[in-house]
Amino acid sequence: MINQDTIVALATPSGAGAIAVIRLSGNDAISIAEKQFKSVSGKIISKQATHTIHLGHIIDGHRTIDEVLLSIFKNPSSYTGEHVVEISCHGSNYIQQEIIQLFLRQGCRMATAGEFTLRAFLNGKLDLSQAEAVADLISSDNEASHQIAMQQMRGGFSSEIAKLREELLNFASLIELELDFAEEDVEFADRTQFKDLTERIMFVLKRLLDSFAVGNVIKNGIPVAIVGEPNVGKSTLLNALLNEERAIVSEIAGTTRDTIEDEISIGGIGFRFIDTAGIRDTKDVVESIGIKKTFEKIEQAQVVIYLFDASESDSFDSVQREIEKIKNRYPQKTILIIANKVDILVTDTKQKLNKTLSNVNNSLYVLLSAKQGVGVDELKAKLLSFVNTGVLRNNDTIVTNSRHYDSLLKAFEEIQKVKHGLDSGLSGDLLAIDIRQALYHFGEITGEITNDDLLGNIFANFCIGK
Repeated sequence: MINQDTIVALATPSGAGAIAVIRLSGNDAISIAEKQFKSVSGKIISKQATHTIHLGHIIDGHRTIDEVLLSIFKNPSSYTGEHVVEISCHGSNYIQQEIIQLFLRQGCRMATAGEFTLRAFLNGKLDLSQAEAVADLISSDNEASHQIAMQQMRGGFSSEIAKLREELLNFASLIELELDFAEEDVEFADRTQFKDLTERIMFVLKRLLDSFAVGNVIKNGIPVAIVGEPNVGKSTLLNALLNEERAIVSEIAGTTRDTIEDEISIGGIGFRFIDTAGIRDTKDVVESIGIKKTFEKIEQAQVVIYLFDASESDSFDSVQREIEKIKNRYPQKTILIIANKVDILVTDTKQKLNKTLSNVNNSLYVLLSAKQGVGVDELKAKLLSFVNTGVLRNNDTIVTNSRHYDSLLKAFEEIQKVKHGLDSGLSGDLLAIDIRQALYHFGEITGEITNDDLLGNIFANFCIGK
């Protein structure tokens, strides 16, 4: 699949800016760039050392297009493993397109999505999981997702998988060797040691599989639905969390007719808050549609915040009934009860409410005033406690990619079969079948085993220029 064409693309976001970076990669990248670049010091760039930067002009015949900085990265010491040239020009849309069109006329072709990183993978500069981490790093929008992507791009996940694969491969080789001497009935692979290895591999795979629950929410953000009766302060709470006037606030019940969503980072974890229409019986057709959407958002949410007006103490029985309805309808959902408007309560009433909520929902409640901002930090701390951030602090490997999860799950199932075979005293030829399958699934993760369709699906999600 390694294409010998020299490719070109804009490596910075499209649009006008202070500077733009245009990237070329391929065997002829330096020679093509050299024809269109005139150094201010008269240097011939093909004779310059790798990882050097040169000031000059991009010229098209007698016409000067722009004054630029040209960076040289010679193979194999480049991102793609090929000759790479990066041109930092002024960020005018016109200048960017003029330079790119110039190189296209000189024999380059436009890079496809992710082609620079694809070439890095095909040339052995990155394995497949590291290449996928590049896309995750680009799309990371909070501290946790950035940390995980950086660890994976540096090879933390790959090295863990590669070590397990190597150990399994060593035993697989001994099992295969036994098959060559089947008539002599000899064992080269110590079955006790092999059983210990399978148990250790299963332990590591189980830890990686379990980490996906955390990794998935870190990568995609944790959806939190804010629900409750009309006019209890749901929109005010959303505005307090976001620290901006995102939702319309009114004393008129039923103001929010549709869901409003926004995301913030709490302790490096992304939380996606959904302000929903108030739940109540209504004959208003539009409001009824909004209430229907509320239940759809509860279905999608990982955490449900049930908000009620603490100043309406006589309505707490109805609050309990509504919470029970949600619990019965969505038994797996985490429900956090928020008593709003506590700033207008006297101390005795607060203490009584505190005790009541503790009995209703253990520690999953907060006394809060969305209008005054009181209790918002406690709410954020409660939300953060729902995520196992310990794995982040310990720098444990966390799986965030569903493709990796699927391959790990299949490898785990094959290793279980191997262990069962060892316990049952199966012959080496039968053990070898399951071992080969486990090795196959390990290879899928790091890219030892690929096909064009798989690579096409992965790199199609990249931006052009990366």
